[in-house]
Amino acid sequence: MNVGFVGVGAMGEAMAGHCSEAGYSVLAYDTDPENLTSATAGAVSAADDLSQIARTCDVVIAVVNTDDQTRSVVGGLLKAGPKPGQVIVVAATNHPGTMIELAKACTAAGCSLVDAPICYGLQGAKQGNLISLCGGDAKDIDRVRPVLMAYSRSVEHLGPIGCGQLGKACNNMMHWAACVANYETLALAKACGIDAQAMRETLLKCPAYNRTLDRWDNSKFTWHEKDMDVVLDLSQQAGLAMPLFGLVDQLVKRLGPDGVKALLYAEEAEYLGQKVRGRAISEVTSRS
Repeated sequence: MNVGFVGVGAMGEAMAGHCSEAGYSVLAYDTDPENLTSATAGAVSAADDLSQIARTCDVVIAVVNTDDQTRSVVGGLLKAGPKPGQVIVVAATNHPGTMIELAKACTAAGCSLVDAPICYGLQGAKQGNLISLCGGDAKDIDRVRPVLMAYSRSVEHLGPIGCGQLGKACNNMMHWAACVANYETLALAKACGIDAQAMRETLLKCPAYNRTLDRWDNSKFTWHEKDMDVVLDLSQQAGLAMPLFGLVDQLVKRLGPDGVKALLYAEEAEYLGQKVRGRAISEVTSRS
């Protein structure tokens, strides 16, 4: 089976490498020549252009960032004329509505689309330990499952097209809410006399454990605005009030990796314009 990758930055390069190691013939394309050179240093071959991917690959995996980039990739593949029966896999995190829109265009062109955004980021990609959250027809999922398993620990079929992106949105909701909850929790600990890093290490052993806290000092805080825009748009379309996530959307914008490191390791941090510095619990609770 010939597998094409469109977008071989750090994530795509790692995923393409795992597919090559699994025995697939892998063809890669990227608009950035440096990315393409790096990704094709081993067994992965470089495509001359997007049309070569379209004509020769049975499965094409798009690893780009935005909805517009995904539209551009899929549109380019369809314009070039996809190989009959081709399945296009969108591994990017996009809006479910975009997947439904593109799936219709793919069907009209004689190919199929599966949305399969991934969890566990660059570390998971390098380790081949991602989770692929899939939406699409069962026959298409079954066809691409072995390819996705080359870089995934699990491939979850959540429903029809768009449900992979919906599943990723649900995961992102919990992640960004945890970011805010973790920061406020550790800020309280620090302000009342417990070292924030010591409190974090203790919470990792408690029922309050969460994966975000586990990697808290390496959190990048990228894509939160895009992620929360999808969540809030879906909630509005569904007629579902979500006041908590309205607040999460606003609060997570005030956080960043430097602030997290200051909270954990510096004498003083900041949150919502207030200084967070260590004081003895006896001072905080003094009523005199």
